[in-house]
Amino acid sequence: MTEEESKAAAEDLAKRLRLLLDVAITETGAEPTHAQIAAFVQDRGVNLSRSRWTYMVNGHRYVQDRRLFEALADFFDVDAAFLVGDDDAPMPARVRAQLDLVRSMRAAKVKSYAARTLGDVSPDALKAISRFLDEELRQE
Repeated sequence: MTEEESKAAAEDLAKRLRLLLDVAITETGAEPTHAQIAAFVQDRGVNLSRSRWTYMVNGHRYVQDRRLFEALADFFDVDAAFLVGDDDAPMPARVRAQLDLVRSMRAAKVKSYAARTLGDVSPDALKAISRFLDEELRQE
């Protein structure tokens, strides 16, 4: 694997992990902590240091540890093939369903922030901002 391929793989893994963290937040109301995840994978005989987790989630370095991927897949209740980005692994239906909710929640936060910070903006301008965000959401 070339350095460029390794970097792309690390970024892809990071996107998938962040997506699964977002799904966990929508399902439980809180982001799983490193301690929770590390304890879970430790029960499966796999070590996950804070620094390793951090560079995995941020896409700084590609990890090739099948046992870790399987343990993380168990934690997030997905197929390990999805987590590692196998070409033939579909996005789990549960994740796909939650993805729309996550996008809607993020758009709502942006709308709320815009309304608070742009308090003196006309209602028409706020509606235009909302329409723009809704359109961006649909395109994703």
